[in-house]
Amino acid sequence: MNKLFLASIFALTSIFASAQFTVVSTINTPDEGEDFEVASLTDNLGVGYQVNDDLMVGLVKNGEDYDFFGRYNVGIVYLSLQAPTDSTMDNLNFGIGYSLCVYNNLYIEPNYTMPVKEDSEGSFNLGVAYRF
Repeated sequence: MNKLFLASIFALTSIFASAQFTVVSTINTPDEGEDFEVASLTDNLGVGYQVNDDLMVGLVKNGEDYDFFGRYNVGIVYLSLQAPTDSTMDNLNFGIGYSLCVYNNLYIEPNYTMPVKEDSEGSFNLGVAYRF
């Protein structure tokens, strides 16, 4: 039992030691007549785990709830999927985006997301990411 416990701790620590974590956020534009606030940046704050060079998975805050998200790098762009924890199939969002490195590990990420719902329109978003 002790060997199994130590082996699992070693495996977990080696995964986290070589891990690539990313903090992501989407900047919300304020409504007309309102000023830009810090909440515009922190409302959609999330953390992603870089599984390999092409795949990232994580959680992102969406208002009061949390959503799962995933990204897959295809050449110079990435494809994204965001799914809420409840009513997942009804509220899926697909997107395409680009990560532009502006300074060391700080990225600006313009992207376009589109809900799966039939009568919904897509939106252009501006995101910020920092990779550890």
